[in-house]
Amino acid sequence: MTPRPRTAVLVNPASLTGSSAKNAEVALRHLARAGWEATLVSGSDPADALERTRDHLAAGTDVLTVVGGDGLVHLGLQAVAGSGVPLAVVPAGTGNDFARALGIPRRDPAAAARLITEGTRRAVDLARCGDRWFGTVLASGFDALVTRRANALRRPRGGARYTVATFVELARLRPLPFRLRLDDRELTLDATLVAVGNTCYYGSGMKVCPDAVPDDGELAVTVVESAPAVRLMATLPRFYSGSHVSHPKVHTYRARHVELAAPDVFAYADGEFISDLPLTVDCVPGAVSVLVPE
Repeated sequence: MTPRPRTAVLVNPASLTGSSAKNAEVALRHLARAGWEATLVSGSDPADALERTRDHLAAGTDVLTVVGGDGLVHLGLQAVAGSGVPLAVVPAGTGNDFARALGIPRRDPAAAARLITEGTRRAVDLARCGDRWFGTVLASGFDALVTRRANALRRPRGGARYTVATFVELARLRPLPFRLRLDDRELTLDATLVAVGNTCYYGSGMKVCPDAVPDDGELAVTVVESAPAVRLMATLPRFYSGSHVSHPKVHTYRARHVELAAPDVFAYADGEFISDLPLTVDCVPGAVSVLVPE
């Protein structure tokens, strides 16, 4: 008898209410109908959940399924990067920027669940920062401050949290002295933010690195020079379309290796805290396969 295909379904125990619980149920029902063996994986904290996920991958599983937002996808990437096990994503979070970048349905959990069994494997690059992997964008500067504040807000929900956090941090805006190394090019400048993108979106659909392509072997870097708060506020709506890159204070670059340094500045990636600067980021081509629409 041919063994049934297997998937480990990674869920966040702290989020198993609302859309997370409903979308997990949708995924499990689809897997049962398709004849797959599905095992729920969770943990008491992210480190425990990651260890349990790695144990399931070591025991043999055909797909790692993540039911959640970018934070849980980030956790799943730590397990599957370089393993050869493909990743499936059933979005159930606030931003879902990883799913957005790869065309995975964000508002149709049944369609996303079908990709577990019927999706096309797409080899996707990942960015590596020390021993951490990320799939979307690393934010440092003003945008990292916004992410930290948005993560701390209980209200409002959804993308509106980023809007509220943005206005709060605009009142505290200050120039940040950055030193950058982009492959063999070095830059020193006062900047508002520096974003390093493996994909183009962060902050619930802001197209901060519009030139980022997830399978081209390079990172897209967006630098916003220091500017008054009122000027930055006028530019922010353009981040959603990606047209901000035509502004004279915005510069874009491409590199395989990026080094960032600035005093008292920290970085977030996939909406998760990474570390204080200085840090380095490298593009690792084809580090993971993701199940996406054909």
